[in-house]
Amino acid sequence: MAKKAVLIGCNYPGTQVELKGCVNDVWRMHRCLVELFGFHAEDITVLVDTDRSYAQPTGRNIRRALVDLVRSASRGDVLFVHYSGHGTRLPAEAGEEDDTGFDECIVPTDMNLITDDDFREVVDELPPGCSITIVSDSCHSGGLIHEEKEQIGVSKTDSMFKHSMESRGILLHHHHRNKSLPLPVLIQLLKQKTGKDDIAVGQLRPALFDLFGEDSSPKVKKFMNLIFNKLQGNNNNNDDDDFMGALGGLALQFLRQKLEDDDHRRHSYFIKPAVDAGPAAKHEAYAGSRRKSSGPDGGILVSGCQSDETSADANPTTGDPRGAYGAMSNAVEGIIWGSDGRITNRELVLRAREVLRGQGFSQRPGLYCSDDHVDAPFICWLPPRR
Repeated sequence: MAKKAVLIGCNYPGTQVELKGCVNDVWRMHRCLVELFGFHAEDITVLVDTDRSYAQPTGRNIRRALVDLVRSASRGDVLFVHYSGHGTRLPAEAGEEDDTGFDECIVPTDMNLITDDDFREVVDELPPGCSITIVSDSCHSGGLIHEEKEQIGVSKTDSMFKHSMESRGILLHHHHRNKSLPLPVLIQLLKQKTGKDDIAVGQLRPALFDLFGEDSSPKVKKFMNLIFNKLQGNNNNNDDDDFMGALGGLALQFLRQKLEDDDHRRHSYFIKPAVDAGPAAKHEAYAGSRRKSSGPDGGILVSGCQSDETSADANPTTGDPRGAYGAMSNAVEGIIWGSDGRITNRELVLRAREVLRGQGFSQRPGLYCSDDHVDAPFICWLPPRR
């Protein structure tokens, strides 16, 4: 049985959305894995943005690390992923009655979003008899594995007052900052990267595709494939007018120009990533892919909060970032050490909720997994105490 992990910490240094404790969270979790759970350091992939000697946590690098982790696995292997950084919610491009309304995402340092559908695809590629535990200390992390069963946590909309304050980055706790990346800030950062001023909520996926191309989210590429087919006169349907209209005139004009490019090579290069992603059903463009099967799977998500909540980045030692941490990561790591790593998924999440509530944090960690994993040991079984 092999034990392998991917640890991701995004502090976004030097940016307007800088955090302080995420990389610290990674190294503390690294110590837990090695000293408590018996992982070998060479089997732990670390991606952090404060040390250039490590792989940077860009969207491309994170996706590659996750794919490599799963593809290298065999039956019985233990896989673990820890992410600490910003989270956001990407709204569907248009509404439908069965539309969930949002894709929960993590935010790599280059803003190349990784969606809940992307995590769903990773879990679906697990070999039989293999599980992967994902701890995401980020805002809106509830449900980060698309269509995974919620075991602990009721996702209810926060009060308008609290949501409106946190979504603008107003701190509800002294020396704390939430890990939410509001859409207006995400759009501003994408404008800076692209030099384009016409990016808005309705054009986020085209903007991400234009900026990252082949390295963009599989969800984004499938969405763009659907758009390109419609712009080229394929699969026209009067019922889809609202779908195209949601993109906005400027985005459609930009995409038509790309498709009408006289240089065939440039045209082919631009649309190739979307074509290679394959056709997408309409529901995928709105709310994401559906699970390949309805039975149990190997995905286990421990979320820092509910899908409509924010997670906190705490810095109690003001001016000294060495003492900073993610509130949820800090709680989980403390509980792990206090129990010598011998704790179930259910026990860990319930205790983390108690710890955070006692510390004055409003976020509520969640557990998402099949029934088989609720009372399974967190990460893996450990040898009995001597």
